[in-house]
Amino acid sequence: MIHWLQATTPGLLTLAAVSIAVLLLLIIRFKVEPFIALIVVGLLTALAAGVPVGTLVGTAQKTSDSLLEKGFGGILGHITAIVGLGTLLGAILEKSGGARVLTTALLRSFGEKRAPLAMGIAGLIFGIPVFFDIGIFVLAPLVYAAAKQGGRSIVLYCMPLLAGLSITHAFLPPHPGPVAAAGLLHVDLGWVILMGAVCGIPAWFIGGVLYSSWIGKKVDVPLAEDFAKLAGEGEEVENPPSLGLVASIIAVPMVLILIGTFGSIWLPKGSTAAGVAAFVGTPAVALTIAVLLASWLLGTRRGMTGKALAELSSASLRPVAMILLVIGAGAFFGAVLSATGIGKAVAGSLGDAGLPVILSAYVISCGLRIAQGSATVAIVTTGGIIAPTVAELHYSQAQLALLVVAISAGSIIASHVNDGGFWIVSRYFGLSVADTLKTWTALETVLSVSGFGVAALLMAVV
Repeated sequence: MIHWLQATTPGLLTLAAVSIAVLLLLIIRFKVEPFIALIVVGLLTALAAGVPVGTLVGTAQKTSDSLLEKGFGGILGHITAIVGLGTLLGAILEKSGGARVLTTALLRSFGEKRAPLAMGIAGLIFGIPVFFDIGIFVLAPLVYAAAKQGGRSIVLYCMPLLAGLSITHAFLPPHPGPVAAAGLLHVDLGWVILMGAVCGIPAWFIGGVLYSSWIGKKVDVPLAEDFAKLAGEGEEVENPPSLGLVASIIAVPMVLILIGTFGSIWLPKGSTAAGVAAFVGTPAVALTIAVLLASWLLGTRRGMTGKALAELSSASLRPVAMILLVIGAGAFFGAVLSATGIGKAVAGSLGDAGLPVILSAYVISCGLRIAQGSATVAIVTTGGIIAPTVAELHYSQAQLALLVVAISAGSIIASHVNDGGFWIVSRYFGLSVADTLKTWTALETVLSVSGFGVAALLMAVV
């Protein structure tokens, strides 16, 4: 029995199925923190698969070569600085009033009739440097103002905004999901930015413009009186920054990372220009430059003290700790799947079933997302499962980036009652559970399927 479990494909597949079932049981039924559940299941799976204790956790004298520390350290060494710096950049932009400047300018430019489109573009742009929920907290009063002025269903105004925030959060660095997937599959972030934008923008247009316009007319939810009182309110900033400055600071890290990625291809190897491009295009360096610029141009130069900036940094980084723990634990679980041979067994079975890797990655990510609600858990677990297959196929960077998009697309499908984002949307825009399911849950599914569809089409030609 033990030999069958540890050395045969059916046994390893059984072990994989049981480990994922236990993981979901711990998270869903017993409400165990996902990062703890991932560590527990990873340890138990490794022991059941016959991994020696010394290999798994090391010895009292040395643990640095252990599967546990390598699993955690490998991914966290790659993403911690990126996620932390991205969070700081978003916090400074939000505190300076950059979000209000951007959204107000768009609403003014597009006019009342196209206010929903303006909200969608605002979400798409401002969603790059800020987390999804922060984007809602900051921009919700402007949605109320647009809905109050337009006199139509709030669904028509909030869904485009949510689509923009969701797409950037799912598909583009420096958000934790795509950064974690890129680390697990060893793909440059420049390619992830490029393919994330190429797949995400059409998905946003389908979900955030076409679908949102249709569902906004079908589901009539008047602006609640309490929300109407908050319309246009928010923390007003004296002498707010210019639109050009805000847009430039948001663009700086993306442009630098793209320069680093494609400079290594187009510039002469070993040249000074190639070295400069590689340096400034390193994601941690690019984001450090952007944070320093934002701290000076939006902070110090506008009267913010060093103490205030330090307090802002401390407050904004607190929520990041749990995200990093989940990603690290998920990477450890993935390392266990690889070291035990489970990953190869799953990959071989998927290959025998005739499923393309990109479809397999998407389906696995969708299943994990629907079952337990966390996009991050879905991404890191899926990445660990398919990594052994990807390593043997010798995909190009462009193809690997499309796999990242597919996994990320699966991680946002069908947001429902087990997802915190579902309840944020419901409460912030006054939607009943039924209306939230009809609008937000359906929107996330449209975005997911559309993004994956574009990625799958591109995978066939790159």
